[in-house]
Amino acid sequence: MTIVIGLTGGIASGKSVVSQMLAERGALIIDADKVGHEAYRRGSGCYEAVVEAFGTGVVGADGEIDRKALGGKVFGDPAQRKRLEGIVWPWMRETMDNRLAQIRAEGTPVVVLEAAVLIEAGWTPITDQVWVVTVAPEIARQRVIERNGMTAEQADARIHAQLTNEERANHAQVIIDNSGTLEELKRRVTGEWEKLISTAR
Repeated sequence: MTIVIGLTGGIASGKSVVSQMLAERGALIIDADKVGHEAYRRGSGCYEAVVEAFGTGVVGADGEIDRKALGGKVFGDPAQRKRLEGIVWPWMRETMDNRLAQIRAEGTPVVVLEAAVLIEAGWTPITDQVWVVTVAPEIARQRVIERNGMTAEQADARIHAQLTNEERANHAQVIIDNSGTLEELKRRVTGEWEKLISTAR
């Protein structure tokens, strides 16, 4: 039996750190960001649909989609962003669903689907459990300023543009608070992992 964990969290929550910890404990990781990059590659059905929707101006000299040019068309335009998501997200879901079916057939015990937009994209049905990594907004703000070199205003804009911890928590079976130290996070992840493994036996 395979258990699929959908792992999500906001900016600077430490979602990738938790993903790494789960990988060290034996989980197989599917990174939705990497699947998203595949979506834009020439030859994918998604590539054709994006070029058709946004024009050949989004194609670079190498024939691949220029993510910067595409970003320029959708950034700050909610209608255009929604249009792009309507093309890319279903393709990603189908791709990840097919991969998960193959992994289940191979009998891999635990798979983690790491996705920042797991809830927004409607991907929770292809997982068995949703794990949300949370962090207090003021800590997230400080981390974004230090890590990404953003101003306080830019950091706030990024944080306010996403789901709140409470909204994510409504979809979660497991909530991992990462407002403390790395050691505390490690302890929480270990505890949840041991619970998961004991129920899977």
